[in-house]
Amino acid sequence: MARVKRGVTSHRRHKAVIAQVKGHRATNRRLFKRAHESMMHALRYAYRDRRNRKRDMRRLWIIRINAAARQNGLSYSRMIHGLSLAGVAVDRKILADLAVRDAAAFSAIVDRARAELA
Repeated sequence: MARVKRGVTSHRRHKAVIAQVKGHRATNRRLFKRAHESMMHALRYAYRDRRNRKRDMRRLWIIRINAAARQNGLSYSRMIHGLSLAGVAVDRKILADLAVRDAAAFSAIVDRARAELA
């Protein structure tokens, strides 16, 4: 059986890793071993933070809804409870968007929640 030399394969693999760490600092983008470590850490952080971004966005939406609801004289928790009693199925992303862009529509939703609580 013929001997297989792996120079081309490993060179291609090294080049791919070095290309992927473009933008990293110092040795982390020049030397293969350090670049590979840096890439693996970066990929791990990216995977983790794709999930964390969902948490962060939900927190932001809740903060915006709470601020707008309090301007209309109702707390966030009372408003959400009132909406659930009224059977209004609007998610927090849309509520936050309405709070920022369309104050009149948000006020109508708050009034509906307040009426259901009374």
